[in-house]
Amino acid sequence: MKKRHLEIMDTTLRDGEQTSGVSFSASEKLTLAKLLLEELEVDRIEVASARVSDGELQAVRQITSWAKEHNYLDSVEVLTFVDGGVSLEWMKKAGAKSQNLLTKGSLNHLQHQLKKTPEQHFSEIAAVFQEAESKGIINNVYLEDWSNGMRNSKEYVFQFLDFLATQPVKRILLPDTLGILTHTETADYISQITKRYPKHHFDFHGHNDYDLGVANVMEAVKAGCHGLHLTVNGMGERAGNAPMASAVAVIKDFLPEVEININESSLFKVSKLVSAFTGLSIPANKPIVGENVFTQTAGIHADGDSKNNLYFSDLMPERFGRKRKYALGKMSGKANIQKNLQELGLTLNNDELKKVTQRIIELGDKKERVTKEDLPFIISDVLDADSKHQKVFVKSYVLTHAKGLMPSTTLAMEIEGESFEANAQGDGQYDAFMNALKKVYATKKISLPKLVDYAVRIPPGSTSDALCETVITWEYKGKEFTSRGLDSDQTVSAIKATEKMLNMIAT
Repeated sequence: MKKRHLEIMDTTLRDGEQTSGVSFSASEKLTLAKLLLEELEVDRIEVASARVSDGELQAVRQITSWAKEHNYLDSVEVLTFVDGGVSLEWMKKAGAKSQNLLTKGSLNHLQHQLKKTPEQHFSEIAAVFQEAESKGIINNVYLEDWSNGMRNSKEYVFQFLDFLATQPVKRILLPDTLGILTHTETADYISQITKRYPKHHFDFHGHNDYDLGVANVMEAVKAGCHGLHLTVNGMGERAGNAPMASAVAVIKDFLPEVEININESSLFKVSKLVSAFTGLSIPANKPIVGENVFTQTAGIHADGDSKNNLYFSDLMPERFGRKRKYALGKMSGKANIQKNLQELGLTLNNDELKKVTQRIIELGDKKERVTKEDLPFIISDVLDADSKHQKVFVKSYVLTHAKGLMPSTTLAMEIEGESFEANAQGDGQYDAFMNALKKVYATKKISLPKLVDYAVRIPPGSTSDALCETVITWEYKGKEFTSRGLDSDQTVSAIKATEKMLNMIAT
C-alpha cells in the first residue's frame, strides 16, 4: 500500500514569534529559514505576518531572495488579511508568492469581531482570491477559531467550506486557535471534513493549551488531514503550538500510513539554535530535545542497558543526532559509573570501583550533578586518600569574610588523637586557615611545608557548580611533593588538599 505524503509546515518564524518576549532579527530569520528548508527538510515555512513593520518586510525580502535562487519560493508563506488588497501589495514588495489568508472560522468571531454576515465575508474573501490570482500569488486560507466553529456553529463552517470549494484555493488551514480540542473531537471534526471534501487539501494547526497538541496532531493525521503546522520547541502564543520534535517522532513511530520528509537527525540542532536565538531555555525533560531525556539516572537502568538493552525503546538518541548518557549521583550505582569509565577509556578493579561509587554517592547527597568529566578528579582523589593511613583530621572550621574586615578562620583538628583549636586572620579565607594551622603546629614545635604552587582546575565545559580540584605543590625538607583536594567549593577543596599534606608529612 502506497503511503500518503504528509506536508509539514513550520511556523516558528511567524506563530512561534508570538511567544512572549520573542522577536527574531532579519539575519536570524534567514538563518533559520535556510536550516528548516535545507537541513530539517520541512515542506513549507510560514515566515511572517504582512504589514507588521519595515523590519519584517526586509526580513521576508532576504528570505524570498534566497528562496527564489534555491527553488524554495513556493514553500515560503506569509500570513495575510482581508484588507482590500493591502496585504497582497506588501507580499509583492516582499517577493513572496504564497499567502495564508486569515478569515473567520466561527460564527462567534464573524458576528462579534467583524460584525458581518457570512455572505459579506465570503464576498470580500473572493475578491482577495481574485486579486491574488492576478498577481500570481498562491492562495491558502486560515479559518481562525475553526475548532470553536465546529463545536458551536458547524452549519456556518460547512457553509464556509462549501464556498471555498468553489474558489482557487490550494490549501485550507484548520486551526485550533485557542487549543481547546480533545483528541476525540479532533478525530471527529477532521474526519467529517476530509470525507465531505475528498478533493481538497486540509492542514491542521494545533495549539497546546491543555498539553494535547501532539495527541491532536496524531488524531488529525489518522482522520485524513494532509498537512500539519508545527513549531520548534513548541513555541507560540500562551502555551505554544504543537512541538515539531515530538510530533515528528510520533508520526514516524506510530503512523505507518503516512510518510514525511523530516530529517530527524537535525531536530536537536535546530532546537538548540532556536533556543540560542530566543534566549528561551529548553526544559531539561522536554521530549526528544531536553538535556535529560536520554540520560539514565538509576543504576538498575544502566545495568539493564548492558543486558540485552532492557531499557531501550524506539526513541534511540542517535535518531536525533544525540547520545545516551549515564548520570552520576546518589542514584547511579556501579553500572552507571562503568558506562562513563568506558567512554573515558578508564578501568578500575572491583575494590576501586566500590570506593569511587561510594564517593560519588556522597557527592550526590551534597551536589545535584556529578559529570563524566569529574570522574578522573574523583578517582584521583579517592585513590590518593586511600593510599595514606590518616593520622591528622581537620574536624571543623568556620570561615568568615565580611566587607571591610580581614577574613578569619576558627579551626578544630585532631593530630594522633589529640585535639586542638586555633583562630587566625589572613589576606583570604585559605590564608586565614593556614595561619590558624600554623598556630596549632607551633604548639607541637613542628614546622609546616612551604607552599610552592597552588592550582585550581575544573572539568572542561563545566559550569559554576562544577567540582573543582585544587592541586598544591609543597616543599618540605628539600623535596617537593603535591597533594590534591576535591570539592564543589574551591576553598574547601584547598583545605582537603592541605589535610592530605598533613598526613603525608606525618607518616
